[in-house]
Amino acid sequence: MDIAWIITLFAIGFVGSLVSGMVGIGGSIIKYPMLLYIPPALGFAVFTAQEVSAISAVQVFFATLAGMFAFRKGGFINKSLVLYMGIAIVIGSFIGGYGSKFLPDIAINFTYAVLALIAAVMMFLPKKGDETADFTKLRFNKPLAAILASVIGVLSGIVGAAGAFITVPVMLVVLKIPTRVAIASSLAITFISSIGSTSGKLMGGHMLLIPSIVMVVASTIASPIGAKFSKKLNIKVLQWILAALIAATVIKIWFDLLT
Repeated sequence: MDIAWIITLFAIGFVGSLVSGMVGIGGSIIKYPMLLYIPPALGFAVFTAQEVSAISAVQVFFATLAGMFAFRKGGFINKSLVLYMGIAIVIGSFIGGYGSKFLPDIAINFTYAVLALIAAVMMFLPKKGDETADFTKLRFNKPLAAILASVIGVLSGIVGAAGAFITVPVMLVVLKIPTRVAIASSLAITFISSIGSTSGKLMGGHMLLIPSIVMVVASTIASPIGAKFSKKLNIKVLQWILAALIAATVIKIWFDLLT
């Protein structure tokens, strides 16, 4: 076992989870392309899209769990929002996670690219949530939230993500959820979603034990640190960090698909 390979995986997991904890996502939007491109660029073996999505699924489960605990005392996690979107997304993510075993690598990468493109566009649309409203009296369209969550669950389950990188933009733009509530609640929703996607990937038979363990350890350490940074950052800064990360990933993935 190459120690340099393990250090590389740990670094990918740590950096990705640090940023994901800051912006309330599970980290797959960052770590999916990092796992695809960084190891072969450094001379290590190439992961297939199936393997990357399986590693991502396990990592997201633990990263969001750690990040969620870091946010639990802030009062920003909306239980009703988590309930309606969480139940719908975990069902969809299990279907997508298991169903991905029947898809070729190019289909998984294409699904990821489409999701990331939609998320990137939505992040640049005007946010309509009232940032000064009483978070304890938050109202939103519950049926719409459940429908959107189920669709996100299926698609994100395919790529081993829990869907937060598109759930957050949907909550901000469509459901008009305030930014800090969206970020905190998305971690709880993403954790629930990751249960479905991880179970599906395990049943699909693409799980790699050592890389998954390394990524989990890195995520468990870095995600709470990122969540603490999040509480001290300006809301606009958080939005632009997420938008920039998604946009950069979209450009790279689509460039590779088209060339």
